[in-house]
Amino acid sequence: QVQLVESGGGSVQAGGSLRLSCAASGDTASSRWMAWFRQAPGKEREGVAAILTTTSNIYYANSVKGRFTISQDNAKNTLYLQMNSLKPEDTAMYYCAAAGPAGVQWWLWFKKDEYPYWGQGTQVTVSS
Repeated sequence: QVQLVESGGGSVQAGGSLRLSCAASGDTASSRWMAWFRQAPGKEREGVAAILTTTSNIYYANSVKGRFTISQDNAKNTLYLQMNSLKPEDTAMYYCAAAGPAGVQWWLWFKKDEYPYWGQGTQVTVSS
């Protein structure tokens, strides 16, 4: 089992920045894939970014490429999402997710069903 706790959400104006954190605990050694997802009201939960922690291979959704950066601090068991040049359409609840021992098929990194462990979410609101 893996427990995930997100923090760092808030309200910013368009063009601003936020950094989300996700503290992981439990059997983190078995979770080689970690990811950030987001869900806006009335929309499906979508993958934003993912990282294979053993190789640092990173994947981004096209909508955030060049603006968001996913990173990890293995010593602190913490995942980050640096979000720059925020847009109103980035407004959503942001969730941290971790895969189980079976891992993730890399071409499915953005599928929520690949991740059994989830945090409670942190709200990001971007105003125009």
